[in-house]
Amino acid sequence: MEAAAASSRRRPALRLLCPKKSLLSSTSPSLRWLVGAPRVLEPVTVTVALRCLRSLSDHGPFSPDLPHEADQIRGLLVRGFDIVGGLLVGSADFESDAGRALDLALALRERLFGERASHGMVGGCVDAATGEVRFRVAESDGSEMVEVQEVVWEDEPGRLLLEKGCLLRCELPLQLPLYIPSDDMSGIKARFSSLIESTAANLRDPCVSYLVEGPTATSDGSRKSVILHGNDLKSVSHLPNLSANERSAKIGSCSEFLPTKRYDLSLTRENADVIQITVLSNQSVNSSKAGAPIPVVKYFPAPPSTTLRVINLKLDILCYTSIDVPVAAAVSELVIPGLADQLSIMRKAIVSELLTQQPQLCPYHFIPPGLLIPVTAIYDTRYGEIEEKQSELRRNLHCRLGLPLDRPLLRISNAVTFDGIGGRDKSSSRNGSSLLRDVHREIPSSGVSGGIVSLIDGSYEYYHYLHDGIDDNGWGCAYRSLQTIMSWYRLQQYSSINVPSHREIQKVLVEIGDKDPSFIGSREWIGAIELSFVLDKLLGASCKIINVRSGDELPEKCRELAVHFETQGTPVMIGGGVLAYTLLGVDYNEASGDCAFLILDPHYTGADDLKKIVNSGWCGWKKSVDNKGRSFFLKDKFYNLLLPQRPNMV
Repeated sequence: MEAAAASSRRRPALRLLCPKKSLLSSTSPSLRWLVGAPRVLEPVTVTVALRCLRSLSDHGPFSPDLPHEADQIRGLLVRGFDIVGGLLVGSADFESDAGRALDLALALRERLFGERASHGMVGGCVDAATGEVRFRVAESDGSEMVEVQEVVWEDEPGRLLLEKGCLLRCELPLQLPLYIPSDDMSGIKARFSSLIESTAANLRDPCVSYLVEGPTATSDGSRKSVILHGNDLKSVSHLPNLSANERSAKIGSCSEFLPTKRYDLSLTRENADVIQITVLSNQSVNSSKAGAPIPVVKYFPAPPSTTLRVINLKLDILCYTSIDVPVAAAVSELVIPGLADQLSIMRKAIVSELLTQQPQLCPYHFIPPGLLIPVTAIYDTRYGEIEEKQSELRRNLHCRLGLPLDRPLLRISNAVTFDGIGGRDKSSSRNGSSLLRDVHREIPSSGVSGGIVSLIDGSYEYYHYLHDGIDDNGWGCAYRSLQTIMSWYRLQQYSSINVPSHREIQKVLVEIGDKDPSFIGSREWIGAIELSFVLDKLLGASCKIINVRSGDELPEKCRELAVHFETQGTPVMIGGGVLAYTLLGVDYNEASGDCAFLILDPHYTGADDLKKIVNSGWCGWKKSVDNKGRSFFLKDKFYNLLLPQRPNMV
């Protein structure tokens, strides 16, 4: 029995929730920090790999600048997620490099939390020659490192995260009075630091209470809530030695605040249950008349020869914890330390500008595509999102998280809002509509033999005649194509503006001087040129336009269209004569010249029945000339193709 147990310890398993490409995205020498949630998930489980961006210049990429790395990662990681290891990419010696990666991860974690890890840690390396990934694990007791014999790549990592854990959110606006002696400015930084430290300490004051509320819409329509007082938080521990029933009887667990049937077991920016924590100050707690709270007024007289500076702060944190943990323990062990951490981060950002203009710091939470866990970014909103420092900050965050650098995934408009989370319709879009998305996913093949399919990259909504109560039958097809294109930019998070109505599109064209005022409210057609004007005005998106003299010549543009879908991935508008279509892709055999066009037809007037739309050919592959000799595109009409370009920005 003992031999079997020893063998088990020597052959640990490693569970990876992050995609393999996030570990192997670059073969150049670099360092990754491996993040897990050891309080919730099995050790050792890796949820995401963060790139190390700050290295000591004289010592190469395997020598990180740990103080800077800790400062940046402290604000980024949601409380409950933890550093569980390190990975050296471009390794030459597994034995030594795996050990070095683990030692660096241990050192970073100690800087972040002020203590050594109490859980298992992993060190790994990617072989520079073969690309092979290998790991070694050290137990929490500091025992010798053992090579991992089994690496498990989870099939449904998002589901695992929310089956076992949940999110808590706490917002706390603060107005802190800072008194500055007019005859002694030298100590202002020390006074401000002391003010922040005392504010953090007061989070555990007996007068401070925490209102805990479940999601706004649960399965039975109710909303569980409870108020935790300072005394409720003094004796709790993260994992008390109680059975689940005993623990539930004493202090409710987090699971009691969530819907009986979780809405969607995944962490996405549109669907995530969150337990809301509100900080309350009970100033009448020591009132002599129990049960009869009285108003309390506090007066803070300013000392002579001082100036009062009010420091406005907005704290907003997320925490991740096991659904079985008592909610009081989650508040004590995660929420309060998380608030204190964010206070410290803001102190460092503000202290250098106390005597000038105070930064307007605001935290935002993001779950960008490809990332399983939420992250937090603190932005200075004084100058807007296009300010150079903000752009550079976002670029660094994209690099650290392994996100593409050609799309704005971490702009304020892309932040998680958590509005109406519990009851949101799965078919709804970001702006609350219930339009069909990505209707081409179920269509049959094109019939092109040996062709290469090039498709739209990302999601879109299907806009067609008679939507939104507007009778545009016979004149609105180009408007509908534009709306589909606009929805693509919105769903890819390039824009936060709503998809414009016909009238709003007309107003834009009048405002820029392309149309007369009488155009507003009319039923006049628009074409590719007008669409390009609207996209430029509303989104700042540039467009390429291809002119074709006849429908017969459209197949000659397949190669160019294939390049567009491979590089830009945006929907294309085809306008010719009195008709406009949305093009979602091409299937092209370069050798034979055979091709087909994936057409999304805005002329459909029926209900949003996906089966009917696909079976009736309103979305499907169209050949220029079908097998019966019929032409889809008109021979005697010219065509303009509008190719919207993907903005290259963060």
